[in-house]
Amino acid sequence: MIRKPIVAFLGHVDSGKTSLQDFIRQSTMTEREAGLITQHIGASSVPVETIKRICGDLIAPDKDLGIPGLLFIDTPGHEAFTSLRKRGGSLADIAILVVNINEGFMPQTIESVKILMENKTPFVIAANKIDMVSGWMKAEGGILQKLSKQSKGIQEIIQNKIYEIVGSLSKFNIQSERFDRVDDYTKQIAIVPTSAKTGEGMAELLMVLSGLTQKYLSKHLECNEKDFAKGTVLEVKEEKGLGKTLDVIIYDGCLRKGDNIIIGGLNEAIVTKVKALLEPAAMSELRDKKSKFKHVPIIYAAAGIKISAVGLDDAVAGMPIIACASGDIQNVKTKIEEEVQEVLVETEDRGIIVKSDALGSLEALSNLLKKENIDIRKASIGNITKKDIADAESSYESDPLKSVIVGFNIKLDEGVNVGKVKIIIQNVVYKLVDDLKEWQEKRMKELESKELDTVTRPAKVELLQGYVFRQSNPAIVGVEVSLGEIKTGMHLMNLEGKRITEIKGIQADKDSASKAEKGKQVALSLPHVMVGRQIKEGDFLYSALTENEFRKLKEFKKYLSEDEKQVMREIAELKRRVNPVWGV
Repeated sequence: MIRKPIVAFLGHVDSGKTSLQDFIRQSTMTEREAGLITQHIGASSVPVETIKRICGDLIAPDKDLGIPGLLFIDTPGHEAFTSLRKRGGSLADIAILVVNINEGFMPQTIESVKILMENKTPFVIAANKIDMVSGWMKAEGGILQKLSKQSKGIQEIIQNKIYEIVGSLSKFNIQSERFDRVDDYTKQIAIVPTSAKTGEGMAELLMVLSGLTQKYLSKHLECNEKDFAKGTVLEVKEEKGLGKTLDVIIYDGCLRKGDNIIIGGLNEAIVTKVKALLEPAAMSELRDKKSKFKHVPIIYAAAGIKISAVGLDDAVAGMPIIACASGDIQNVKTKIEEEVQEVLVETEDRGIIVKSDALGSLEALSNLLKKENIDIRKASIGNITKKDIADAESSYESDPLKSVIVGFNIKLDEGVNVGKVKIIIQNVVYKLVDDLKEWQEKRMKELESKELDTVTRPAKVELLQGYVFRQSNPAIVGVEVSLGEIKTGMHLMNLEGKRITEIKGIQADKDSASKAEKGKQVALSLPHVMVGRQIKEGDFLYSALTENEFRKLKEFKKYLSEDEKQVMREIAELKRRVNPVWGV
């Protein structure tokens, strides 16, 4: 039998992937997405009759498209969801790469192309949001007729924007052209201008998509209806009258009521039987709470289906699901547990803790954090528990920056005291990583600043001619701060690098002060020295840095002023006259 082609929608954040499907489904999934960004894979079935209705005169009413319809997979657009999109891409027979025609290729568009190339997935480009091109005018007819009715200036702008997309694809050695100018669909990617908002180009997009699947993918779509089903859990839900249910996409074989199914679980694989199969109505989306379902005895790939079964309490989104014969249960169970264990592991001896609501988003978040060189101590699914807090708090003394838990689309268990642990929770994953990096940077500055407060800062003063107020016990002299900043209690050394005194007091304009910066002329009280012996008018004195302090200052050099760096160079030169490797 020929199954529905699986069509993955990929592209940059806010390029209009879900909105394009909404136009076809006449649904409103976009409005219910957190942050208006798709966070999980969704699936919806489009019957062949709908394709013909939208395409209108572009497809003859009696023409056999050779496919029973299309199954859309809606994938998150941000680069953090590489693994989810890869899962979608690897399942997909063909893809629609959605590009905002006004913005062109963005970082996640580029990543999407790489994913499609890696999986050798054919694709079509929807150059979306054409109605947002400044000056675009509504017109009758198909997209080509509408384009021809625009002013010459607008036609030229759109032409240039399309050729920008052509240029971006050429960097991957991929040839492309506007769909009506494609000579060979096996060698060129078709670009269809579209608008998810007004429907421009939607008929042409579906026509190209259907034509490609019929002509080039028919053999690939052959499915043995006797094979056991393979799929992925999209979501775990509590349904009135049914208890825990699974929203699943079946991408291979068929699933029957009563079949043995093995599902990836948090601790071990779940083994159960299908109690009921509930199919969403055509044009409905599995995630849509308003979807209506009907009981069916069997479902064939490719399809989105709701499964009712016992023992689903530990099931989570993103887990694999496989049906099998009774004699194969143990082998399949072992295989699934190995797959799940690759994600649910403590990855480092030290690092942050990562929590998520689903396997796919956990995997994606972990990958993105690793890309940012952020070590992960533990990655698991579920809300933040008392044990998670204890695990994170154990890192505080050794590394406060690691005493943090990041959570995607989860909550903190009620009554849990977070103590010293930093909790960062978001329902848009890239914001979660941005928030973590921002917090770590801010916290790092706080810690380093606190550490520098205990270190003598580099400074240089000049003893002014004619401003000796007392020669000794203590010596009181007028100085000018040449470089850096001096403070009371700071030890000073001479040009021989020898510590000779300390600043007992500072007086500025007859008032006592605790510090004085570059350019200030102040009087210093200096014990243990006599003017004319250890110090003289016109001498330069430096803050007396120890070798350890010098090394510490070098470590935090980015927090020092240019003046302080200059003083450090001069101090090093003085000290290395006696010890050539001082401070190295």
